[in-house]
Amino acid sequence: MFLTIFLLIVGLVILVFGAEMLVRGSASLSKIMGVPSLVIGLTVVAFGTSMPELTVNIFSALKGTADIAIGNIIGSNIFNILFILGISAAIVPLKVKSSTVRKEIPLALLAMVLLFLLTNDIFFNKASSNILNRTDSFAFIGFFIIFLYYVFELSKSGSAGKTEEIKTYSFPLSGALTLAGLVFLFFGGKLLVEQAIILAKMLGISESLIGLTIVAVGTSLPELATSVAAAIHHYDDIAIGNIVGSNIFNVFFVLGITGIILPLPFNTQANMDVVIGIVATFLLFLAMFVGTRHKLDRWQGILFILLYIAYIIYLIQRG
Repeated sequence: MFLTIFLLIVGLVILVFGAEMLVRGSASLSKIMGVPSLVIGLTVVAFGTSMPELTVNIFSALKGTADIAIGNIIGSNIFNILFILGISAAIVPLKVKSSTVRKEIPLALLAMVLLFLLTNDIFFNKASSNILNRTDSFAFIGFFIIFLYYVFELSKSGSAGKTEEIKTYSFPLSGALTLAGLVFLFFGGKLLVEQAIILAKMLGISESLIGLTIVAVGTSLPELATSVAAAIHHYDDIAIGNIVGSNIFNVFFVLGITGIILPLPFNTQANMDVVIGIVATFLLFLAMFVGTRHKLDRWQGILFILLYIAYIIYLIQRG
């Protein structure tokens, strides 16, 4: 057990270094290439920090552990909004662009609502079982392609706003930092999650609870490290874009790919977690109009953290 805990810490350290390199490299690239930071946050950073979720889900699909695969995505999205954005806003209140409020956050909300609709076949279609089948998964991939097209148009139109004042490096060094950050995040996240699962099984935790907590938090640590680092450096666009983009990636891309590889049976117990994910995303949208407009204030961040703690207590009591 001591070796497992030690490797957990090693994985966390690798994640932190990887996040720092990714933020510096991608922010520098965005300025060199004239691409708004928000676009970088929504694509390069979001994809990079979602790689642990993708890795775990592909592995889970091949092993037939659907509860871990689905729980990983639902738990990650809840953790991303309530805890990561909560911590980031508690450190530095985050300004949110109007395009994020009007389009990206609602798209993240749509992703969670569609997940609820497509996985409840018994209720909506009077089917014999609930399953995320290949047709549902291809639909998710279709929405993901639409999202990428939207980001591309956002970049071309310049409606995402000007790139923030950020430190720039040479193009080769910026690219190397970004690539190295992605590699560190991937292997750090993989190491941490593997050891967390071993530790959880030692403690006798159920597969569903592992997916919603240990795996979800573990695979979201890159988002945590990246968004906190971005918040400290006052790169609000990357801090927000990373989380919103990751949540969209998680459902439309990661679950889409996973479901195409192997249709995923859906445990009805997870419905409450999906609903909590929907509520969390809606609260983020609502927060943009409560208090300072288009800003996640410090008190709202603290409230999000408290809500996440309450959710974890609920999960432990549910067992």
